[in-house]
Amino acid sequence: MDKGLEKIAEFIRQEGPFDGVIGFSQGGAATAIVASLLEPGRRQAFETAYNKDPQKFKYPSSFINDDGQAIQPPMTFAIVYSGFAAPFELYSAFYEPKITTPVLHFLGSLDTLVDETRGRVLIDSCERGSQRVVTHPGGHFLPSQKVWLDAAIGFVKECVIGAATKKDIKEEDVEDMDVPF
Repeated sequence: MDKGLEKIAEFIRQEGPFDGVIGFSQGGAATAIVASLLEPGRRQAFETAYNKDPQKFKYPSSFINDDGQAIQPPMTFAIVYSGFAAPFELYSAFYEPKITTPVLHFLGSLDTLVDETRGRVLIDSCERGSQRVVTHPGGHFLPSQKVWLDAAIGFVKECVIGAATKKDIKEEDVEDMDVPF
């Protein structure tokens, strides 16, 4: 796990920052983990879990800059195809507290490699208002028909436009305005 996260962090440092992350199967599991690691307060959750049980996974140092901050701001969105949560209690801090990054989950109703039960564990690890679930009538693959692509595109647009709107509102805060009185 450490080596894989180091490689991902190295890529983020070299090519990022990124607005979102998308993954399939094991990459879907990694997608949720990366989104989680970049969320505010996640490092403290890891420290708390580790202090209670030193067998727990530590927050990866590769995701921390020299200034002590995360290597990039939180992701604006994540899309998980046939993803699942890391199955061991050792990794609980990735999911507790729940992932707050908006996540679109695609489940295949005929998926025999990552069945719905495993996918639902990850879905339940995401905050209710920030996750969406789409079930396609296929197996363990990325659905490529227009209806499924439209769902992904619509989700990304909604997340990116929503993030831009929040930034605009923040920039126009009355506290920041020069007023003559």
